[in-house]
Amino acid sequence: MTKIACVNGRFLPENEASISIFDRGFLFGDGIYEAISVVNSKLIDVEPHLARLDRSLDAVSMRAPYSHAEIIDLLRELVKQNNFEEGLLYFQVTRGVAPRAFHFPPDDVSSSFIAFTLPMALIDRKETRQGVKLISIEEQRWKRRDIKSIGLLPQCLGKQAAVEQGCYEALMVEDGMVTEGTSSSAYIIKDNTLITRPLSPAILPGVTRRAMMELARQDNINIDERAFSLQEAYQADEACITAASNFVMPVTEIDGYKIGNGKPGPVVKRLLKLYIEEALKTAI
Repeated sequence: MTKIACVNGRFLPENEASISIFDRGFLFGDGIYEAISVVNSKLIDVEPHLARLDRSLDAVSMRAPYSHAEIIDLLRELVKQNNFEEGLLYFQVTRGVAPRAFHFPPDDVSSSFIAFTLPMALIDRKETRQGVKLISIEEQRWKRRDIKSIGLLPQCLGKQAAVEQGCYEALMVEDGMVTEGTSSSAYIIKDNTLITRPLSPAILPGVTRRAMMELARQDNINIDERAFSLQEAYQADEACITAASNFVMPVTEIDGYKIGNGKPGPVVKRLLKLYIEEALKTAI
C-alpha cells in the first residue's frame, strides 16, 4: 500500500508529495514541528501537543496555517487514508515559500504545512522490556531549546554517535549537568525519588514528560525537579527517558556504567504502566 502524506491540506502519495526549494524550512530550518503518538488509530495527548506548537510558533513570530480543530481533522484523515494503527504522526509548519533572504518574508506569504505517518511499535517493544543503553555527549545546541525547531543538526550528530556505539540515545551535558536526550526528556531515580531538570529555555517542555510527571504526582511518587550530573546518573538506582516515540523507556546503562542492577526498575515500570493506561483512556 502506498503511504499518503498531507501537504498544505492536500492528501498525496508520499512519492508525489513535495515542497518548493524556496520553502524557508528547507533553506533555513525556519519551522516548528510536532510528533503525536497513535495507538489503535487514536491520537494521544493531542491538545498538549497543539498547545506546545502554538507556544513555539509564537516564540518565532510564525502564524499557524490552521486552527486546532482543522489540524486534528487533517491528522485524523491522514490516519484513515493510511489505515494507520500505531506509531507517530509527524507534522510541521514553516514560514512558507519566498525568495531566499534572512529577514522574514512579507505578511502575505502563507506558512506551509506537511504531515506524514511513521509506523512503529509503541505499546509492546523489546527495548522497553529490556531497557536501553545511552552515551553522553557535549551540549551543542542554541540557547532556546524550549522551541521545537526543525533545525536539528546537533541532535542528528548526537543520535548518530549513539548508534555508532550500539546505543539507543545520547544524553546531552552542559557544564557537567545533564540537559536532556537528543530526542527525549531525561530522568534518574534515587531513593525512590524521581529527579529531572526543571523546565527552562535549556530543555524542551516534553509533552510525554508533562503527562508522566502529573501521573507520578497522583501516584504519590516523590519528585525533585533539579539539574543532575552525569556522576549522579551513573550512581542512580534507576533511569529513564520519555518521548512520544518511546513513552517511558527504561535506561539500564549510561557510558558503560550499569544503572542499578542493569534491568528496568520498579519505579520506571510503574510509570510506564500508568502512562499507557492513561494514554489509552484519553486518546481520541
